[in-house]
Amino acid sequence: MKHGWGKRLVAIGGAFVMLLWLLRPAAADNVSKLIDDLGSDDYKVRLSSVASLAKLGDERAIEPLTDALINDSEKSVRGAAAVALGKIVTSDTDPDLAEEALDALTQASKSKDSFVKKRAKKALTKVKKAIESGGGDEGTGGGGGGIYVNLGPMSATIDDDADDFKALMKKTVEKTFNKEAPDMPTKWKGSSKDPAKKDLKGVSAFYVDGTLNTLSTKPGGGGTTVTCKVHMLIASYPEKSIFGFLDGKASVGASNDESDIEGAKKDCVSAVVEDLTIKKIIPTIKAKAGS
Repeated sequence: MKHGWGKRLVAIGGAFVMLLWLLRPAAADNVSKLIDDLGSDDYKVRLSSVASLAKLGDERAIEPLTDALINDSEKSVRGAAAVALGKIVTSDTDPDLAEEALDALTQASKSKDSFVKKRAKKALTKVKKAIESGGGDEGTGGGGGGIYVNLGPMSATIDDDADDFKALMKKTVEKTFNKEAPDMPTKWKGSSKDPAKKDLKGVSAFYVDGTLNTLSTKPGGGGTTVTCKVHMLIASYPEKSIFGFLDGKASVGASNDESDIEGAKKDCVSAVVEDLTIKKIIPTIKAKAGS
């Protein structure tokens, strides 16, 4: 079987988006090729590589990007590397790699070049927040004012693999908050337990939960269409007084291969949850909190 590009057509809220993906072996080769390009003699090639690595978000790029940030001869590449590290490093990043990025950005934030210095400082702030809100036995995020978001267990009314999709929904919301709103932690600092009301003094706290209501498949036209519908809610926390209801749906085109259909199901659900979180949930919480 040859590995190559695949396509899925996803419709979210009536807007169609073409999703392209590489099967895993090809994706790995792509990242490796981009990392190799960081050693090119042409700074434009290096700059393009940095931009592409930032979009892919693969943590294998962290180490070579830190090297580019410190050692590349072009300030445009060094500045782009700083921005890329700020995007790639999240709370899920390997701690050693996150610390390596932190050290490089700290050094670059003292650069004599104002262009690099400005971008490194901004990325440094993002990486610090990502590390502080990262996993660990003591819990993460929250506390000390600001906004805290408590995530519900999610639910699913489907018959098969309900637990897997509930976990997928929660993970998608958590990752989206970490990436798009790192100043809104979804885990409480210093404890693996949810905070009580007395712990939330000075904090605007909210509750987000969701339900997968529909996940269906329909063969036809030489392929299969996967449709999913997700309902989500926003409430105050810990009272859980609901003030927002959100509904989203998507359709994903796949082949008739069973593994591709299963992948399309996951793509469908995660796409809707991510879309609702970015476009509706985060802005609503910001507005409600007066941010």
